[in-house]
Amino acid sequence: MLGAAATWTVPVFLEKTFFALNAMGADAATQIVTGKDGTILVVLQMAGGNDGLNMVVPYGDDAYHVARPRLALPADQILKVNDYVGLNPKLGGLKSLYDEGHLAIVQGVGYPNPNRSHFRSTEIWQTASDADRSLSEGWLGRYFDNCCSGADPTVGVAIGEETPQAFAAKRPTGVTFSRPEQFRFRSSEPGNGQMSAEEMFFRQLNESGATDESRAPAATDGASIGAIPGKTKSDLSTLDFLERTALDAQLSSDKILAIARKSKSTVTYPQGPLAASLNVIARMIAGGLPTRVYYASQGGFDTHAGQLNTHPRLMGYFNDALAAFVADLKQQGNFDRVLLLTFSEFGRRVQENANGGTDHGAAAPMFVLGGAVKPGLFGKYPSLTDLDRGDLKFNTDFRTVYGTVLERWLKAPSQIVLGRKFAELAIV
Repeated sequence: MLGAAATWTVPVFLEKTFFALNAMGADAATQIVTGKDGTILVVLQMAGGNDGLNMVVPYGDDAYHVARPRLALPADQILKVNDYVGLNPKLGGLKSLYDEGHLAIVQGVGYPNPNRSHFRSTEIWQTASDADRSLSEGWLGRYFDNCCSGADPTVGVAIGEETPQAFAAKRPTGVTFSRPEQFRFRSSEPGNGQMSAEEMFFRQLNESGATDESRAPAATDGASIGAIPGKTKSDLSTLDFLERTALDAQLSSDKILAIARKSKSTVTYPQGPLAASLNVIARMIAGGLPTRVYYASQGGFDTHAGQLNTHPRLMGYFNDALAAFVADLKQQGNFDRVLLLTFSEFGRRVQENANGGTDHGAAAPMFVLGGAVKPGLFGKYPSLTDLDRGDLKFNTDFRTVYGTVLERWLKAPSQIVLGRKFAELAIV
C-alpha cells in the first residue's frame, strides 16, 4: 500500500529505498548529511500505556507503597538515582547510561485535559494536538513537510505494519515496512545448491527478530495498540512514487549486500521484535541511509491484570534491546549523532486494582538518550496524593520535549511544526 508513506516488505524495500545510497557509494560508513546537519532521531513508542510509576519509581514516597501493596517494588531493589526516585531493577543498562551521562529522564509528562482512550490519546501524542482538537498531519509529518523539502523520500523510516500517524504528511514522505520477523529475501545469486550470502543475511535478521512466545511480546500484543495509522491517500500514482524513489540509479543487489555486510555488527542483540527493529535501524545508520527520523514500537503495556510478572518482563526486553542498540552505535562511532526518545500514550493509575494490575492513567516519564544528551532528572515528580481522579497531574507538556528535540537536535523551527512555541528543556 502506497500513500503518505510507502509500505514495502524486504527485499522490495531494500531494492527501492537503498537507491539513495548510490549518491555516496557503497563504502560510505556514516549517514549522508541531509537538511542542516547529520543528526538522527529515533522515536520509540511504548504502546498500551506504560506504568511510569514502576519504571521511574518513587521508592522514597510512602504513598507509593500504600497505594500498591502488591505492585510496589521493594526499595532495596531499586536502581537509585537519588533518595526519592530510582529506576526499575530491570533497567540496569539504562541506569549505566544515566551514570555515564547519556540519559535524561523527563518526569511527569502529559498534556492538559488528558484523554484515557488508547486511540485518542495516541492520536494526541502522534499529532501533537490539544486534547480538544483533531489534526490530520502528524508532528513528524509536519516536520517533513516544512523542513525537509527536496529530501530523499527515506527521510523518515518506520518499522511496523502500518505507518504511524506521526508520519502523516501533506506530501508523501517516508517509508514504512513490515516488522523484522516478517522479513523475506529474494536472492540475486544463481542457485548452486548452497545458501546464498543474501539468504544468510536475511535469515540472520529473521533469527534476531524471532519471538520466543514464552518470553518476548509481539510488537502490538496485549489489549493495546502499536500505532495509529497515518494518512494513506496520495496524490501521486504508484509509478510516480516509485520514479521519485528511484532517484538517479538503482543499486545492484551486490552493492546492497556489500552495504549490509559492511554494516554487520559484532554486537549480540537479544531476541524479540523490538531488538530486531533496533538492529535493522542500526544497520541502516551504519550503511548510510539518508534518514533523519526512525520510528519503532514495543507493545504489551496495557497491564490491567497480572502486572507483577508482565511489567518487569517488558522492562527487561526494553532495557536489553536499548543496551544492544547503544553498544552498536558506539561501535559504529555514531552514538553522538543519534538521539532516542520514548513515549507512551499515558501512564497508569496510582492505585493498583483488584486484578493485580493498574488502570489507564495520565502523566508518565519519558526517556531521552544519546551521546549528546545532557543527563539528569527534568521536571518535578508529580504528587502521589494530589491527584486528578486517581491519576498523576502532569507538570511537563510532552510538546516541550518535542519542541526541544526539533529546535536543538533537528535544528528545525518548532513553532511551525507544533503550531506554537513551547518552553525548551536543557536535555541537549
